[in-house]
Amino acid sequence: MVGLKPSEVPPTTAVKFLGAGMAACFADLITFPLDTAKVRLQIQGENQAARAAQIAQYRGVLGTILTMVRTEGPRSLYNGLVAGLQRQMSFASIRIGLYDSVKQFYTPKGSDHSSIATRILAGCTTGAMAVTCAQPTDVVKVRFQASVHGGSRSNRKYSGTMDAYRTIAREEGVRGLWKGTLPNITRNAIVNCAEMVTYDVIKEKLLDYHLLTDNFPCHFVSAFGAGFCATVVASPVDVVKTRYMNSLPGQYHSPLDCMLKLVTQEGPTAFYKGFTPSFLRLGAWNVVMFVTYEQLKRALMEVQMFRESPF
Repeated sequence: MVGLKPSEVPPTTAVKFLGAGMAACFADLITFPLDTAKVRLQIQGENQAARAAQIAQYRGVLGTILTMVRTEGPRSLYNGLVAGLQRQMSFASIRIGLYDSVKQFYTPKGSDHSSIATRILAGCTTGAMAVTCAQPTDVVKVRFQASVHGGSRSNRKYSGTMDAYRTIAREEGVRGLWKGTLPNITRNAIVNCAEMVTYDVIKEKLLDYHLLTDNFPCHFVSAFGAGFCATVVASPVDVVKTRYMNSLPGQYHSPLDCMLKLVTQEGPTAFYKGFTPSFLRLGAWNVVMFVTYEQLKRALMEVQMFRESPF
């Protein structure tokens, strides 16, 4: 057996909330360069002027990472990391940490198992709640990841994370910090359903049919399946979200306008720009996050039980 033993007492909501945020931050630290590469690939070719003036063309995941390291330095792979960690502590804590509680809330009393519809509804609910709270951090993260430094583009628009929040609010209004909320809610409702429901169902079936025990191999297989499903269904919305949040004021009238221009100018395949880094990132992120999350829940419960036990 790998890792800590399952706790005899089910983890509390507070333990899940804290554990999800911590696990997501750890997963972000490991996979952030892949996320940055995905953003660069998604915004490449955003308009004719950018295509004509672009210094560095990105080709594939490894090519994007190597180009960024060569032209902007290794630190460019972690542009927006602070905002990314702020996002995960507020975002993942809600969408993942509260998923089981919301699922139980929607499950009819007396029912032993939650239906697929109930799980999907719970995933949509926590995903929408999380976006509403964490959207400003996502906007700042995408702006940092999309910005190119080095060469003739060495001027930095933001001196730091807090300066980015202030600058966006000053130049675009407070609403600018919630730019792209609608496509982000759509995207994260889909991602949350794909991730949480797929992980939930695969893990449940593996345990019900005694194929695996509730430990690392089971968590790994379930998380990998969740990452693949999430990437397939969420990539089109993710591309629109990234383009819209990174756009200049007035470039797109709405997320729908962004989607239509994307199709007419670059074709439907543009919806899957950056698919490989998206899958590598989401697959790796889900594996690291869920495995860490399961272990953190057990560790935090052991700490809680130790503190509450009489001496």
